[in-house]
Amino acid sequence: MLEIPPPAALAPAESVRERKRRETRRRIAEVGQRLFLAKGYDGTTLDEIAAAAGISRRSFFSYFKSKDDVMVFWMETGSASLIADLLKTSPDVPPLDAVRDLMVKHIASNTTEQMTAIDNLMLSSESLLARKQAYYAEQERMLFSALCEVWRQPERRGALRMVAMVSIGAMKIALQAWREQTGKRKPAAQFLRDAFDSLKSAL
Repeated sequence: MLEIPPPAALAPAESVRERKRRETRRRIAEVGQRLFLAKGYDGTTLDEIAAAAGISRRSFFSYFKSKDDVMVFWMETGSASLIADLLKTSPDVPPLDAVRDLMVKHIASNTTEQMTAIDNLMLSSESLLARKQAYYAEQERMLFSALCEVWRQPERRGALRMVAMVSIGAMKIALQAWREQTGKRKPAAQFLRDAFDSLKSAL
């Protein structure tokens, strides 16, 4: 389970060994994603990923348990980055607005071509789709925990839980609408902003 990173000022110093392990894990994930996009998810083997990353098949399992975990790595990385940014947010900002702005910012950092390629890759595997759906619940948990770190009043916890729930819901609806659009494709960030606008109007 991915833990919410501590504030930068309190984060423990990273040892050389930890840094090398982190860098190797990221290299494996980058190589894996590149091969998945080039050869397809099912057409890529663990041996090919290990060889391209410059490690043995046995070493691969020291960093990832399966091919699925290589793809999940990128979901976890994106979520951790968003959570880290949220923890820097001023408590004077309305929570829903803060989450909306950060989600839109993060999704806008990917081009339509990149998102389409990754989305098609996720759709190509039933196991990846199942992992993605399960991870939405984990994202909601992490988002709620971060919201409670920024807006610390105990009486707001119920409302903050709802913010986390509806934010993940808005993202799911936006990505589905983005996926199903026809004609000239609009960026996913626009769908996400529209989903939050519809949410605020309904409320």
